[in-house]
Amino acid sequence: MIRWLLASLALFASPGLAQVPAWNPAAEYITTGQDEPGYRSWYMAVPARTLRVKAFNDYLATYEVAGIVPTWQLLRTATSWERCGAQPFEIPPTSEWPHIVQTLRYVRDYVVPAVGPVEPVSAYRNPILNVCAGGAPESAHKHYSAIDLVPLRPTTREGLMRTLCSAHARRGPDYGVGLGFYAFLRFHVDTTKYRRWNMDPAVASLCPPIVRPPVIASTTVPPAQPEAQPSPAPTAETSVTPPAPAPAETSAPPVDPASPPTDLLAPQR
Repeated sequence: MIRWLLASLALFASPGLAQVPAWNPAAEYITTGQDEPGYRSWYMAVPARTLRVKAFNDYLATYEVAGIVPTWQLLRTATSWERCGAQPFEIPPTSEWPHIVQTLRYVRDYVVPAVGPVEPVSAYRNPILNVCAGGAPESAHKHYSAIDLVPLRPTTREGLMRTLCSAHARRGPDYGVGLGFYAFLRFHVDTTKYRRWNMDPAVASLCPPIVRPPVIASTTVPPAQPEAQPSPAPTAETSVTPPAPAPAETSAPPVDPASPPTDLLAPQR
């Protein structure tokens, strides 16, 4: 009798005790191996990566874009890395580093203030991985100008689109920003040229139309300067001096950059 009563109480109590799943939109795109423990394993697997990651983090700090998002997340490759037999993380060639600086400036100045903290789920894709992942032939991910992000603050897809579209209409032309939306809450930001795609019709109708100039000139990021020494192969772990990025937008509000952590293995929040 006592057991029956306890079983009945447990049956009625279970719904009330059910836990609400934690908000984690990145879980839709990040598999084991591309998470933080996976990064630690990748980082320690090749000793030369220590210096390369430090050089990249120092580069971001020099141009005041360190700490906007954790540096290790900026090294994530494609969501389909495992299916493509690729690395979950990759340090891009130094010739591509300037491109990510301008994109991070826009994320810092106009994305984070609008939607809150964000997490990168994909950034650089080397040409071979880009083909396997189904990327466009001239994808901005190949040149490290693009970041796919998810918001870490609870929101809806429509609300996310509406908010980002508003900021994009105001400041996107100045930064040469491309804004796109994928499944669920994943969105794309690059600084290759001003454009927008994959908007839900109900939201797109509320966004100002894209007005393209007669000739689209990419003045946002100048061609990379010649390397001081020969460029390494895409898989090399050697250290070279990266070129400088384009000057920051003078009209953007100044933001104090976060100092890069001294422990590159530790999560950089």
